[in-house]
Amino acid sequence: MSKPVNREFDIRGVNHLALVCKDMARTVEFYREVLGMPLIKTIDLPGGMGQHFFFDIGNGDSLAFFWFPHSPEAVPGISAPAQLPGGGDIASAHGSMNHIAFDVSPEKFDEYVEKLRTKGVKMGPVLNHDNSPNQVSAEVTSDVFVRSVYFWDPDGVMLEFAAWTHPGFTEADVAHEAVDANGRKSRNVVLKPGALQDAH
Repeated sequence: MSKPVNREFDIRGVNHLALVCKDMARTVEFYREVLGMPLIKTIDLPGGMGQHFFFDIGNGDSLAFFWFPHSPEAVPGISAPAQLPGGGDIASAHGSMNHIAFDVSPEKFDEYVEKLRTKGVKMGPVLNHDNSPNQVSAEVTSDVFVRSVYFWDPDGVMLEFAAWTHPGFTEADVAHEAVDANGRKSRNVVLKPGALQDAH
């Protein structure tokens, strides 16, 4: 299977994802000192509006944070999930950002999990995602396609270290019909072999 191609726009990846924090100093301490992400640009917004800081997350991509003096408090379960996967309900509101997954090497995944634990980061269990009915395997098998560990940042943003463990997705991996707002299968989205290449 050839790699899917966007024929409308030459999008090269994520330029930056912008989140809102309660305490920029605490955010810098966590992302730069705990997770090791270089702080690459800082902005004091005009008129006392707040701050906007950028961290390098690799591959030319950035994670950015705003700090606004009068932001509303976070609402777990609405603005972000209230629980980590493996520990309870992970739903969040429409239009919310559920979590950010940082891509890590499968060879370093276990080492990084231990490093997070050593740094005192609150984590959920390691999840080996597969295609079984439970979608999680206790062991790393040939059916596991990604290994994940989820954890919180200081503002309750759910973060993930994710390590792909497969050589690449195929058309067989696009096997579920999309549902509409009422949970019914949508007739507007047709999934068929070749759909990715034939879309345009």
